[in-house]
Amino acid sequence: MQKNLRRLTTRVTAQTLYNLEKLAAMAGYRSPGRVIDKLVRDHMVGMKHIEEEKPHGKR
Repeated sequence: MQKNLRRLTTRVTAQTLYNLEKLAAMAGYRSPGRVIDKLVRDHMVGMKHIEEEKPHGKR
């Protein structure tokens, strides 16, 4: 199965990298990139829920 992946280079603080690596280890992910992917996916699901609650025609 081929995945639709893109390479991303980003700069984070030492503390953020530490926390991303810690989260990756806790979740059993191989890399901090998977943590970022999961966080963004969860955030977008939450934002979609907020968008659905808005009255039609308003942004």
